[in-house]
Amino acid sequence: MRLGPASIHHHITLEFPMYLDKILESHRLEAERRTATDNKTLDQRLSELDAMALEPARGFRAALAEVDGIGVISEIKRRSPSKGDLNPGLDPAELASRYASGDATCLSVLTDEEFFGGSPDDLRAARDAVTIPVLRKDFTVSAADVVDARMMGADAILLIVAALDDAELRDFADLARQVGVDCLVETHDEAEVQRALAIGADLVGVNQRDLVTFKVDTDRACRVGEMIPDDVVSVAESGITGAQDIPRLLGTGFDAVLVGESLVKSQDPADAVRQLRAVE
Repeated sequence: MRLGPASIHHHITLEFPMYLDKILESHRLEAERRTATDNKTLDQRLSELDAMALEPARGFRAALAEVDGIGVISEIKRRSPSKGDLNPGLDPAELASRYASGDATCLSVLTDEEFFGGSPDDLRAARDAVTIPVLRKDFTVSAADVVDARMMGADAILLIVAALDDAELRDFADLARQVGVDCLVETHDEAEVQRALAIGADLVGVNQRDLVTFKVDTDRACRVGEMIPDDVVSVAESGITGAQDIPRLLGTGFDAVLVGESLVKSQDPADAVRQLRAVE
């Protein structure tokens, strides 16, 4: 059963630091405002998507499953609530091209404007500049978010287990499959991995950042990652600062890493990606 705004606020406040609580509340309220304003049903949104006759998505999960060595999802973001400005003047197309030249497996593009300085235009520009798959990195809280991601060209969406109830997780994952995009289902602990697997997730991320303290726990991914079956593509997220962090993740069985801050701030993003990909 979907949580109402009041219960969502109570539920999330117990698990997230205040600014993440604020982000999720903002996205929930925006989803409700948009539904009330445009008054479109899901079927109408899907009809609009069909009319666009988009080319098939590029296969985000498949790219990570098939890559030799560690897959690298290179992230494009201007700022974060916890760290402030990272690279506010970045050109998404240029940075995407530099990542791709360093042999990045996929891209992750922040589209949240209020808190991360991103936009759907960033995703479109980045994807148009490369041939590798692109994740829409945002807070998926409604069916419209899933359809919008496909409309803007995303090849995958993010579903954060801690931000959604079980019905939402399942419904959004099913809808993503219907519109042809993959889901990176993000977890933070063993219980969340179980919830992800219960909805049939075949691409699971483990975020090493603690949701309460927002500190990075470098043992978290290895501990939680051991629960992920071999046939599920696994991604370690947050706290990866360089090639020295890769061997222990490979040893645990991770297929890929999602790296943001260290790449966005790098003087040579292509070489930074290349160094990550070179670890065996």
